[in-house]
Amino acid sequence: MTLQLKVPNMACSACGATITDAIKTIDPTAEVQTDPKTKLVNVETKASEVAIKQAITTAGYSVA
Repeated sequence: MTLQLKVPNMACSACGATITDAIKTIDPTAEVQTDPKTKLVNVETKASEVAIKQAITTAGYSVA
Protein backbone atom coordinates (compact mmCIF):
# COMPACT_ATOMS: atom_id res chain seq x y z
CA MET A 1 0.00 0.00 0.00
CA THR A 2 1.29 3.44 -0.91
CA LEU A 3 0.47 6.38 1.33
CA GLN A 4 1.16 10.06 0.78
CA LEU A 5 0.85 12.05 3.99
CA LYS A 6 1.27 15.77 4.64
CA VAL A 7 3.31 16.53 7.76
CA PRO A 8 3.15 20.34 8.20
CA ASN A 9 5.69 20.55 11.03
CA MET A 10 8.47 18.56 9.28
CA ALA A 11 11.10 21.27 8.95
CA CYS A 12 14.36 19.59 7.91
CA SER A 13 16.03 16.38 6.82
CA ALA A 14 16.61 15.41 10.48
CA CYS A 15 12.83 15.57 10.97
CA GLY A 16 12.48 13.30 7.95
CA ALA A 17 14.95 10.84 9.47
CA THR A 18 13.00 10.80 12.75
CA ILE A 19 9.75 10.13 10.87
CA THR A 20 11.42 7.40 8.80
CA ASP A 21 12.74 5.71 11.97
CA ALA A 22 9.29 5.90 13.59
CA ILE A 23 7.65 4.26 10.57
CA LYS A 24 10.32 1.56 10.39
CA THR A 25 9.61 0.56 14.01
CA ILE A 26 6.10 -0.38 12.81
CA ASP A 27 7.15 -1.89 9.45
CA PRO A 28 10.91 -2.55 9.06
CA THR A 29 10.44 -3.27 5.34
CA ALA A 30 8.66 0.02 4.61
CA GLU A 31 10.09 2.31 1.95
CA VAL A 32 9.89 5.90 3.15
CA GLN A 33 10.60 9.12 1.25
CA THR A 34 10.39 12.44 3.08
CA ASP A 35 10.54 15.91 1.55
CA PRO A 36 10.77 18.78 4.06
CA LYS A 37 10.23 21.36 1.28
CA THR A 38 6.82 20.02 0.26
CA LYS A 39 6.10 18.58 3.75
CA LEU A 40 5.16 15.25 2.12
CA VAL A 41 5.95 11.75 3.34
CA ASN A 42 5.53 8.89 0.86
CA VAL A 43 5.36 5.43 2.40
CA GLU A 44 5.22 2.02 0.72
CA THR A 45 4.15 -0.28 3.55
CA LYS A 46 2.24 -3.36 4.61
CA ALA A 47 1.11 -1.64 7.82
CA SER A 48 -2.24 0.12 8.06
CA GLU A 49 -2.61 3.85 7.41
CA VAL A 50 -3.79 4.29 11.01
CA ALA A 51 -0.62 2.61 12.34
CA ILE A 52 1.63 4.78 10.16
CA LYS A 53 -0.15 7.99 11.20
CA GLN A 54 0.06 6.92 14.85
CA ALA A 55 3.83 6.31 14.52
CA ILE A 56 4.33 9.80 13.04
CA THR A 57 2.18 11.39 15.76
CA THR A 58 4.03 9.48 18.50
CA ALA A 59 7.32 10.80 17.08
CA GLY A 60 6.01 14.33 17.74
CA TYR A 61 4.70 15.34 14.31
CA SER A 62 1.22 16.16 13.10
CA VAL A 63 -0.41 14.58 10.05
CA ALA A 64 -2.71 16.89 8.09
